[in-house]
Amino acid sequence: MDKSNFLEQFIALLDENAIRYCVIGGQGVNAYVEPLVSLDLDVVIAADQVTRVRELLGGRFKVIEFPHSLNVASDESDLRVQIQTDERYADFVQRAEMHDVLGLALPVATIDDLMRGKVWAALDPTRRASKRQKDLADIARLVEAHPRLRELVPAEILSRLE
Repeated sequence: MDKSNFLEQFIALLDENAIRYCVIGGQGVNAYVEPLVSLDLDVVIAADQVTRVRELLGGRFKVIEFPHSLNVASDESDLRVQIQTDERYADFVQRAEMHDVLGLALPVATIDDLMRGKVWAALDPTRRASKRQKDLADIARLVEAHPRLRELVPAEILSRLE
């Protein structure tokens, strides 16, 4: 899956340059509930450091920029990193907690922040339908494991989960 230690190199680059970040998305959900396999790692970078991260990554990895994300990859790895640049996620970094993710101790968004992000993603009409279905599954996983999170889920999503 990863012949180049892409994940370790990516995390080392962030750590060596004091980049504040946290894991979100499916891997973040996996830190709080029974994990599912995924080849994506979604992260948020502190808003004031995104420009610096673009510069650092450009020389070491393949980087493709989209309106609200930077997709980072290596030719020798199946793992893909997506850096979320949507400003709604900016505060997640300061509240992050350390958890095991893909065998590494990494800062992960709080469970409440993860739910907020999953709700935003599930309601985003510009996302592919298959991605929104995965977001709904992640919301269901979180609510099943932590019923109090149900209060963070809008009725229109809850009705789709039942």
